[in-house]
Amino acid sequence: MKSGVSPDYDRPYRGALWTDVLPRAIACPGIAPEVLLHAGPPYRGSAPAPVLQAAMQALLFESIAADERAAARLLGDGSIRLEPAQDHGVVTPLSQVVSASMPLIRVVHGSTVFHAAVVEGPAPALRFGSLNPACREALRDTAAWIDAVLAPRVRAHPVDIGAIVASATALGDECHARTVAAFEALLAQLDLPGADAARLRANPAFVLPVLMAASAAALHQGAGAILAIGGNGVDYGVRRRDAAQWEQVPAQAPLGPRLPGHENTAALAAIGDSAVIDFCGLGGQAFDAAPELLAEWQAVLPTDAPSRRALLVDPASGVVDPQRIAHNALAPLINLAILDRSGTAGLIGRGVYAVPVRLFAAGADGAAP
Repeated sequence: MKSGVSPDYDRPYRGALWTDVLPRAIACPGIAPEVLLHAGPPYRGSAPAPVLQAAMQALLFESIAADERAAARLLGDGSIRLEPAQDHGVVTPLSQVVSASMPLIRVVHGSTVFHAAVVEGPAPALRFGSLNPACREALRDTAAWIDAVLAPRVRAHPVDIGAIVASATALGDECHARTVAAFEALLAQLDLPGADAARLRANPAFVLPVLMAASAAALHQGAGAILAIGGNGVDYGVRRRDAAQWEQVPAQAPLGPRLPGHENTAALAAIGDSAVIDFCGLGGQAFDAAPELLAEWQAVLPTDAPSRRALLVDPASGVVDPQRIAHNALAPLINLAILDRSGTAGLIGRGVYAVPVRLFAAGADGAAP
């Protein structure tokens, strides 16, 4: 940044508190049990393989289906409905599909309450579209531990998410692709005893849904024009404050470094609700805070990546302004994991997705602004 002045990365998060962890059925009692929640806008056709596999896992997790074949049949005959999570006050990472018994992180920001799906651990994982039954067992085990240990802790001592963001960005995190400092700041506030701290430390991605819920709450609590944004693995979409429907355009895959052996694996189009983080001025709008990540991804980033924040983010609110996107004809960058399109390999890399500028102008596919 020029003149040595750092932006207030934590501005949208001031006042946001993580207060509880609850099953979806309790956190969001208005959602019917046969509804499964997915990332991004509604599907205009079939869901991609990783999402269908995550939905099958959700039905097996709930014991609604006895096996994968029965789960696939329920998804195919219309007995189960897939709906956008953000339309129900929930955000979910990547391909993860949220069912009634799954635990949700609750964040309160002023008069706004938002929830995010808990991630059960490293790969193989539900958020990567894995069909491995170990993912379900890990989530059940995690949910039981949360109910016994973590939920009572945050109810008694809510976590200040603004303080986490301020600390993390000062230490080189952009709080989406790089969350090392954010996770440490979260652990410090939780102040768990040794064995419980070690258990949570084995799941460092746990901090991401906390940030996602806070970001979604900040978008709703503020006065910005965008309430929801994300990809569903086929289309990318936004929902504006004054609109009942999503606007969406076909999505491309993120670009970025691949894991060894997956240099030529076909990638899924951009997916996940974690774009709410980037639209709150972090992630792809905070490369100037994360020089190590900037250097690591230099080959795939536009040369102006560190300076786009100044052109896209409203300094008063700290969130991305769609009018600035359209005026500058400049795409906001979203930092994302890259998934295998077939749903076989799961995570195959990490990188960045440039949201098409035309999505923020009149005439985007889907609903008109």
